[in-house]
Amino acid sequence: MLLRLYLPALLILLAACTSTKPKQRMDELSQQITTTLGAQEGTFAVAFKDLQTGKELLLSAQESFHAASTMKTPVLIEAYKQASEGRFSLSDSILIHNEFKSIVDGSLYSISPEDDSEQELYTLIGQKRPVSELLYKMIIQSSNLATNLIIEELDAKQVTLTMRELGAQAIQVLRGVEDKKAYERGLNNTTTAYDLMLLFEQIAAGKAVSPEASQEMVRILLDQRHREIIPARLPEGVKVAHKTG
Repeated sequence: MLLRLYLPALLILLAACTSTKPKQRMDELSQQITTTLGAQEGTFAVAFKDLQTGKELLLSAQESFHAASTMKTPVLIEAYKQASEGRFSLSDSILIHNEFKSIVDGSLYSISPEDDSEQELYTLIGQKRPVSELLYKMIIQSSNLATNLIIEELDAKQVTLTMRELGAQAIQVLRGVEDKKAYERGLNNTTTAYDLMLLFEQIAAGKAVSPEASQEMVRILLDQRHREIIPARLPEGVKVAHKTG
């Protein structure tokens, strides 16, 4: 698992992390990655774990970053958790709207369709769509509008509490997307590479909510349409369940 502020060199990093030399020592791999990162601009953190051997490679893994769209995976987990608790059904419908309350003062703000990677949902304002569809758009198309609609239902504080229960001590989900007043006051969603690694490990192990929920989340993550970053430099046929930000 990897988190960094600027994405282009991500391809090189993951190509290194998925080396075709299975016996390559972790310290050699660490040096290879460090050298690669040293030639790039930006601030980097790496958290990699081999789920078969348990071996980890951690580089600045506890450094906190603006979470950007990586926070949508914690939101996905929380949605499945609350559904499992009977708070709602994934088949329930939510009214599509584009007005949200700032966490600073409760004033209303809207999301700009031009700044969103998914626009179809904006044409459905005033209609209702299932929670499952919104979660799918939130992940595979990184829909900001879908994200805010879901967070509004879940409560961002509950997302953070669940992250603590899963062992992710640094992930902080405070708000939805494009709350500019909150951004100006430094009230941002944050994460570390290490915490994201923990979350994906929990999902892979079937421990995020339940084995069934984890399997369903993997299926959604596998359908990711933004594949020009993480999967792009991996060998043909490699399945990648991921979420960039």
